[in-house]
Amino acid sequence: MTLRKCTGAVLSVVFLVSVVVAKAQETTQTAGSKEYTRSDAMVPMRDGVKLHIVILRPGGSESSGEPLPFLMERTPYGTDNNSSKSVNLSKPELAASGYIFIFGDIRGRYKSEGQFVMNRPIVTHATKNDVDETTDTRDTIDWLLKNVPNNSGKVGVFGVSYPGFLAMSAGIEAHPAVKAISPQAPMTNIWIGDDFFHNGAFRETYGFDYVQQLEGQKTDVRVQSKEDTFDFFLRNVNFAGAAEAAKMQDLPTAKVFLTQPAYTKFWQDMAVERHLTKVEVPTLEVGGWWDQEDMWGTQAEYAALEPHDKDHEVFLVLGPWNHGGWNRRTLSLGDVNFGVDVGEQYRKTIEAPFFERYLKGRAGFELKDTASFRTGVNHWEHYDTWPPKTGFHAAKLYLTKDAGLGFTTPQGGGIAGSYVADPANPVPYRNRPIQATYGDGSKWRTWLVEDQKFVSSRKDLANFETPVLDHDVTITGDVMADIFASTTGTDADWVVKLIDVYPDDAPAPMAGFQLMIVDEIFRGRYVKSFEKPEALAPGKVTEFKWSLHGADHTFLRGHRIMVEVQSSWFPLYDRNPQTFVPNIMTAPASAYKAATQTIYGSEKYPSHLEFLVPE
Repeated sequence: MTLRKCTGAVLSVVFLVSVVVAKAQETTQTAGSKEYTRSDAMVPMRDGVKLHIVILRPGGSESSGEPLPFLMERTPYGTDNNSSKSVNLSKPELAASGYIFIFGDIRGRYKSEGQFVMNRPIVTHATKNDVDETTDTRDTIDWLLKNVPNNSGKVGVFGVSYPGFLAMSAGIEAHPAVKAISPQAPMTNIWIGDDFFHNGAFRETYGFDYVQQLEGQKTDVRVQSKEDTFDFFLRNVNFAGAAEAAKMQDLPTAKVFLTQPAYTKFWQDMAVERHLTKVEVPTLEVGGWWDQEDMWGTQAEYAALEPHDKDHEVFLVLGPWNHGGWNRRTLSLGDVNFGVDVGEQYRKTIEAPFFERYLKGRAGFELKDTASFRTGVNHWEHYDTWPPKTGFHAAKLYLTKDAGLGFTTPQGGGIAGSYVADPANPVPYRNRPIQATYGDGSKWRTWLVEDQKFVSSRKDLANFETPVLDHDVTITGDVMADIFASTTGTDADWVVKLIDVYPDDAPAPMAGFQLMIVDEIFRGRYVKSFEKPEALAPGKVTEFKWSLHGADHTFLRGHRIMVEVQSSWFPLYDRNPQTFVPNIMTAPASAYKAATQTIYGSEKYPSHLEFLVPE
């Protein structure tokens, strides 16, 4: 594994707007686009550090015409590629309307001074040296209001992924000028469910690559590998071995990975959702059903804010996108076709009208609360809240013996399925060879819509299927896995996938396709507490319950519903030794042992998925 410095356009790991634009520089600007002029500035913060910003505004607007509001994106991924062409390509409706666009390098990145801290925690602001992303945002806005001519005094903030985290920071202890924010796929809690851990399971390849990219130098680097990363991580046994091989063990976040794998105060302090105790500004949360990086944060932030939404100013959009896909043309994702450009629909009917309403007072924003693109039937649904409370009721889909799956509660006793999980032969998370996350030719961005047939015939997992459906079945809301299981080891990972199995006679390329709808992992040692992991008792039936995240999907008549359970998802997630050790990051090779995993599907131990179905 080696690092290679990027050349040309900066390769953003999160499909940021700037990257999409950089790849489209040869595209002619559309009719009606405005010409924007560019300037750069170094903005002083309260502690004396200066941060670099790029200012783009319609030509001549600094001295004539109506005062314009600001639209700001702060980013760790660099701002130099922003130009008149870029804003017209990436935000055509907003650019045509006319805004002062601000793009800022955050502290310690690219042309900004200071020290970069990954997902810098919010601190108590007792002195001028107590800085975080909320203070840097406020100080930047103070400077803009005073130094950029002919502005309206109103600011909107947007961003995807890390910039989504920064957009949410603008809504915490918000500057009075901030009138609207749109956190999109925001990094929110990077231990519970976003980038670096999911329910305690370590996202090994992603953490390995991303930390090198952001902490290896001030500008972006990407990890390249000439070998299948499956082989690289298997050969190096654990994360400690992989980090040593890459000479990255002294990078700040890598050191925390190695020493604090549980949900310690370090990770808790970085969590954003605990600060969302009131709605300070109108907020538009945006996320994708097949987001390979930050599916959790969008729904978690909405869930934290919604109980405090007295003025109906928190909105949620969930669509058929991967990470940042709403900023691109979205007729399809991988082999899955939606029939319409869902990204364009969102930008024209939701995103642009949202900012137009709150920054310019214009009509046209009609979203009441939640817009959800229902996959399978491929149309938008609108709800008064998420998950919807009216028109739906809870339903359970049970795992039963003989690989069965149904809506009827199982009677009597029984084992639903059993398999031997061997850490020496883990289940790959996508088709091999597995390139580095952002390496040349990587399939990372669309792995969640890969046909799961490449693993479904393996013997080290359990599949459960319904008969062919004789009517459409729609599931909505947060899909919960409630699995009763035992292991012959003293630790175990549980991966549950809900899959739409297409008919064998479906049009190519979807014939027999196995499409994951929702999926998630849970590390068994954390069944009682994320803070204090414990060994599992061999052979003891234990209930594991966790969210597979939200869905709004119709399984069509003629399809089948499948639930797949497995105990590894490698190398996206590090291997569980299946022998309890204090720290899996440094687990010795001798700890990795095969174990028999048993899934129960009985009246006493009814393993199932729970979700909402229409009345």
